[in-house]
Amino acid sequence: MTKAELNRFKQILEEKQAELAKVLRKREGIAIEKAADALDEVQYAAERELAIRNLDRESQLFRQVRAALRRIDEGTFGVCVHCDQEISQKRLQAVPWAAYCLQCQEIVDRQQERGEEILEEFLVDAA
Repeated sequence: MTKAELNRFKQILEEKQAELAKVLRKREGIAIEKAADALDEVQYAAERELAIRNLDRESQLFRQVRAALRRIDEGTFGVCVHCDQEISQKRLQAVPWAAYCLQCQEIVDRQQERGEEILEEFLVDAA
């Protein structure tokens, strides 16, 4: 991967990180609201649960973006963290924070779909 391509990915990832940081600061949706009507309270609880799930998903994406930026700094961006094979340009253009090649990502996805614990060998430190 050329230096220009790396810089382009870094810029995309930094912009995504800034966008997600703004979203993650807004937490009004998870505030507990009380209502006199039981139906309203159920509706508020459902909306809060949805906001919490969205916040969790955005937090996970934020960690993935930060990990991708770290891989750029370490010189390992574009290489699968599991099998050390190059991640295709097409995949990186679609998902710049991708840590796995397509084959390894499919294995992780199948494990998650089955509710299995992801094998330690496939864990990515996205903290």
